[in-house]
Amino acid sequence: MVKFTLEDKLAAVQQYLEGRGTYASIGVSIGTSENIVRTWTMQYEHHGEEAFKISYTSYSAQFKLDVLNYMNNHGTSPNETAAIFKISSPALIRKWRIQFETQGIDALESKQKGRPNMKKEIKKTTAVEGSMEALQEEIKDLRMEIAYFKKVECLSSKQGKITKQDKAQVVFELRGVFPFKGLLKLAEIPRSTYYYWEKTLGRPDKDAELKSLIQAIYHEHKGRYGYRRIKSELKNQGYKVNHKKVQRIMKELGLKCIVRMKKYRSYKGEVGKTAPNILDRNFEAETPNEKWVTDITEFKLFGEKLYLSPMLDLFNGEIITYTIDSRPRYSLVRTMLDQAFERLTDEDKLLIHSDQGWHYRMPQYKHLLKEHKITQSMSRKGNCYDNAVMENFFGILKSEFLYTQEFESVEQFKQELALYIDYYNNKRIKTKLKGLSPVQYRTQTLIAA
Repeated sequence: MVKFTLEDKLAAVQQYLEGRGTYASIGVSIGTSENIVRTWTMQYEHHGEEAFKISYTSYSAQFKLDVLNYMNNHGTSPNETAAIFKISSPALIRKWRIQFETQGIDALESKQKGRPNMKKEIKKTTAVEGSMEALQEEIKDLRMEIAYFKKVECLSSKQGKITKQDKAQVVFELRGVFPFKGLLKLAEIPRSTYYYWEKTLGRPDKDAELKSLIQAIYHEHKGRYGYRRIKSELKNQGYKVNHKKVQRIMKELGLKCIVRMKKYRSYKGEVGKTAPNILDRNFEAETPNEKWVTDITEFKLFGEKLYLSPMLDLFNGEIITYTIDSRPRYSLVRTMLDQAFERLTDEDKLLIHSDQGWHYRMPQYKHLLKEHKITQSMSRKGNCYDNAVMENFFGILKSEFLYTQEFESVEQFKQELALYIDYYNNKRIKTKLKGLSPVQYRTQTLIAA
């Protein structure tokens, strides 16, 4: 191996700085590698001629740790770091990094030269239980456990679940203070798993913006959206992302849809005598005001009962209007109809479907429909599947609204209900409607027509 004098190194550096050759060509001319010439140049740029003066320095553990931290924080290579800190060989830094990663900070301590004192070694390995040495070791272990589980608990309170990546992050943060092997044992992760995740810790999160958007959408809709609807909402905002990725990110962030869908059971009864089942579960409509469905549901709040009567358009699932009262009297349905009829034009040919509730059997109700040239349709007796769309709306309303909020009074409930219906019509997207809300879908269809 060729040894180069101070003059050789200075001459090579000056040749490069004056533009009389590249690292590779200068290296070939003097019989060394391109990397060696590059390292000399970096050393000279940081320390001048002093960089090439041989010094036999014994580096402290703190100095070694500072060097490794600098390299990790600034992303410099071992060659560049060696030039900055005037370390004779980049191989030393690589050696320190391996020692630190495998054995912890204790491995960076300078070892005593000469034969080890066997008596001291024996004394150290055979510490008597209850002795000062044994107690000190136990205290160190306890401090390590407390520090580790404190950080783990902090992470779990934020996201609800600790992943292997989280454990690796905690080990990474504490390895400069406690033994690396002991931390891995506490974390219950293999060394290979730690090194895998360590490579990603320093990198910027490429999904940071997407995570913020997903959180914003989730909280804007008060936890009512699962990953499918969030994926559709992202698409509406111009972000094309796979639903599986949205599902994975929501799992990482601890976001879960709070809505639990309800299934309805019934039996096939007789066809109602008041009106036939003309709808016959054909819940598709080509245009607005072609098919409407209605029903009444009951709420129990503060020892009182409230009855809701909405009208839903099967074209886009929009709630056209609704009424609410403390008693299920006929005026509840009559007022709702009067409000809904304001949406009709002379060209509309409408069918209204309901169950066989007494409101819809009333002569006044039948007469009102005939007066507006509206076809009446009714479910078979005891068969809620015949009016499944309306039943489904009630299930969503109670899951997303009634069971997820607390109300201070009946009046506040009515106010919040009005806000929810507005949200349901204008903002809540549906996969069936190509990721649009009912009003957005109706507006887009009318524009296209």
